[in-house]
Amino acid sequence: MASAIAGRERLRFAYRAGDGTGTRRVTEPYRLVSTGRRWYLVAYDLDRTDWRTFRVDRVSEPFATGARFDPRELPTGNAAEYLRQSMQRRQETYAFTVTFEEPAEAVTARLPAWLGTPEPLADGGCRLRATVSDSVEWLAVRLAMLGYTFTVQEPAELVECVRALGTRLTRAADADPRRAG
Repeated sequence: MASAIAGRERLRFAYRAGDGTGTRRVTEPYRLVSTGRRWYLVAYDLDRTDWRTFRVDRVSEPFATGARFDPRELPTGNAAEYLRQSMQRRQETYAFTVTFEEPAEAVTARLPAWLGTPEPLADGGCRLRATVSDSVEWLAVRLAMLGYTFTVQEPAELVECVRALGTRLTRAADADPRRAG
């Protein structure tokens, strides 16, 4: 992808959308942009005659076609800003509330700052109230990775996701290794 951008070559690839739908794309790649957790390709999609962003981990079979192009002007003038605006348009946000049995200082030390700041509770634990635009699945895993005991108050979707994740992890840990393979 980086070579196609540097060489101003059209890029053809297969793409899997968030819902699993697969498509083939032909683009004029503009820039690769990192958000800190993921890489995105900002490109002009020739079939859709518009600018698009593509998660790099959902791209497969990338192929530089050899066809050269003159770069188009990006609507925002900056690929990172275009990506930010694109993500804001697509993502729903939701509020969540989680309590921890550990003190706020301990949780804060392991929590990414952008996720919020826990407030201390009278019992020595803490409560985290925040709004995020990531998936509930990602948030459930992120909370579990903190290594602290927590309880989800809301939303119901996060409660169910944590429950399902716990069930899957318990099954994986209890699986008989002799049945594998």
